[in-house]
Amino acid sequence: MKKLIGVVTGLVLSLVLAFVFTKPQTVNADSTILPGVSINGIDVSGLDEAGAQAKLDEYLNGLTSVSITFKISDTEKVSTTFGDLGITWANTDAVHEALSAGNEGNVIARYKAKKDIEVNGLNIPIDVSFNEAAVNAFLENECAQFDKEVQNATLKRENGEFIIIDGVPGETVDRAASLQYIENELFLDYVSGMTEVPLVVTEVDPEGSKEELSQIKDLLGTYTTKYASSGYNRSMNIANGCSLINGTVLYPGEEFSTYDTVKPFTEANGYYLAGSYLNGQVVDSVGGGICQVSTTLYNAVLRSELEVVERYNHSMIVTYVQKSGDAAIAESSGKDFKFKNNTEYPIFIEGYTEDKTITFNIYGVETRPSNRTIEFESKVLSETVPSTDTITADPSQPIGYISTSAAHIGYSCELWKVVYEDGEEVSREQINSSRYSPAPRTAIVGVSTPNPDYYNYMMNAIASGNVDTCKSAAAQIKALEAQSAQPQPQPTPEG
Repeated sequence: MKKLIGVVTGLVLSLVLAFVFTKPQTVNADSTILPGVSINGIDVSGLDEAGAQAKLDEYLNGLTSVSITFKISDTEKVSTTFGDLGITWANTDAVHEALSAGNEGNVIARYKAKKDIEVNGLNIPIDVSFNEAAVNAFLENECAQFDKEVQNATLKRENGEFIIIDGVPGETVDRAASLQYIENELFLDYVSGMTEVPLVVTEVDPEGSKEELSQIKDLLGTYTTKYASSGYNRSMNIANGCSLINGTVLYPGEEFSTYDTVKPFTEANGYYLAGSYLNGQVVDSVGGGICQVSTTLYNAVLRSELEVVERYNHSMIVTYVQKSGDAAIAESSGKDFKFKNNTEYPIFIEGYTEDKTITFNIYGVETRPSNRTIEFESKVLSETVPSTDTITADPSQPIGYISTSAAHIGYSCELWKVVYEDGEEVSREQINSSRYSPAPRTAIVGVSTPNPDYYNYMMNAIASGNVDTCKSAAAQIKALEAQSAQPQPQPTPEG
């Protein structure tokens, strides 16, 4: 019996000891962090959870004002703060992790953890993150100023000869790589003691070489238009736009935008007020006449057989090129003339004005057969002649004043490319279709006069809706005014 009691007692004791040593323990409100525990180097020994959290919050709040300097080169640096980069605390459970160290688990686990902390200490790193939008804004707004634009190898043409200008490498702050560095490594470098860190800068090699550019010798296409009747302002606009395009080198696959090249249409950029089309009327605008530049270039591009990417016709017909042979550009309507160098070689655009003409020559490497020629034909599908005039009475102008604008016939047209080999037509291809709106003849007619008879006479002429009737009425009124202005003969006294 005694032996049985001893066995039972031993069994119970074993169970009790097993329960004591294996029962897990969890932290509670009274738990404190063990000595030797720190968070990101901040000693939090002996603190409860609230105390450790307050100490860590104070540290993290202080990080927002920490200044960090980014180095682009030895002489190019820019500084900002962690706060401006949107720093936030990522592993917010670090305090609980510190509190749990040596205070959780069974007796054996807690004992081993405490001994390890006593010998080696425990530092729990904090993880931070940065706001991606804030970082991108910093890279774009503050660092982009240090980008050095690459200068591709190019050409200029003087006295009929090409001169090659070597390219210059560019440099740019690599936005993607710099973003990745800031998100993943910046804070670690700061913790290690670095306050000046390098940004990732990428060198951009210039495009083109002497070998490539020296191949440009052949005239692929040329076109000239005249502007003999244009006034000084319009002539200057054409010359200015032409000069902005002159000297362009376009490498294989590159696209050219006429609008982007000649804008903005401001006096500071060399433009003057001159006539242009707007809502069926000819109005003065800064840069008026620039469409003759884009149209002349369009025709040179067609004859070079380059790829036209975007082209628009004018709202009304123009007279300096055949119908459907125009290319309008306009800021207000988003019109642009774009084309692509679809050859395997660079091309060079030469533009110049002389004697009220504008010419564009496009040079490259001729690969088309010598027995092949092309022509462009305009085909009119329909036309619309305005049936009425538009007349406006102007009380600010004297009676007899008339200012007229010519009517514009509306057309629906197509442009066709015709290919010949050895003088024989071998193909015919439609290049574009254009629709030009009709616009009536317009007149501004003065009606200011103290004479009610003249006023009523002119208003009746305006009501007829015919400009010629108004011109006739104005001529009659002027004749009557001239007659009434003649001195009347005085009676001779008798004597």
